[in-house]
Amino acid sequence: MSNTPHQLITDFPDLADKISALKLEDTHFSRLMDDYNELNDQVHLAESNINPMEDLALTELRKRRMALKDELYGILTASA
Repeated sequence: MSNTPHQLITDFPDLADKISALKLEDTHFSRLMDDYNELNDQVHLAESNINPMEDLALTELRKRRMALKDELYGILTASA
């Protein structure tokens, strides 16, 4: 399993400008980004064995991260 962090700007480089703008302009989007980044950091630390956790707990974190990523992507592409 890769332990590379899933940064949104890296995963969606074509939306980087929109991500940056929405982080500044939209408090809901900014809050979701903060939540996503926090979960992403937790997953990365667990996958890197810096802060290991049980497989079930890690799977749940990954599911929550994916749900947030889907929601953020939906916001980013809604007015595209």
